[in-house]
Amino acid sequence: MQTPLGIVLFAHGSRDERWRAPVEAVARQVAALDPTARVACAYLELVAPDLRTAAQALVAAGARRIRIVPLFLGMGRHVREDLPALVDELQALHPDVAFSLRPAVGEDPEVIALLALKALEF
Repeated sequence: MQTPLGIVLFAHGSRDERWRAPVEAVARQVAALDPTARVACAYLELVAPDLRTAAQALVAAGARRIRIVPLFLGMGRHVREDLPALVDELQALHPDVAFSLRPAVGEDPEVIALLALKALEF
């Protein structure tokens, strides 16, 4: 039997609690689409949990493969530099876990097309 997949939806964070709602909505949809996956949200700053805490919770829940999905529109410094360094730290802390880092979601052609359609809505 394959170990459960852990998915971390990684976002920037904000002091405004309402800002989390869309991120958590995506997490609920992911969990509904794949009930076997373990899904967690994590934030770079200003709100908990951070990436380390979210990943540790997934490891404790049995995940040995963890996919990190940056919910950023582009490949700025946070995604290009900060996030890979955080993933390297996680890999050092959990050498028995396979971590994979996805590109920023905003660079996906399907997301770009959807955003263009949203821009054209009245």
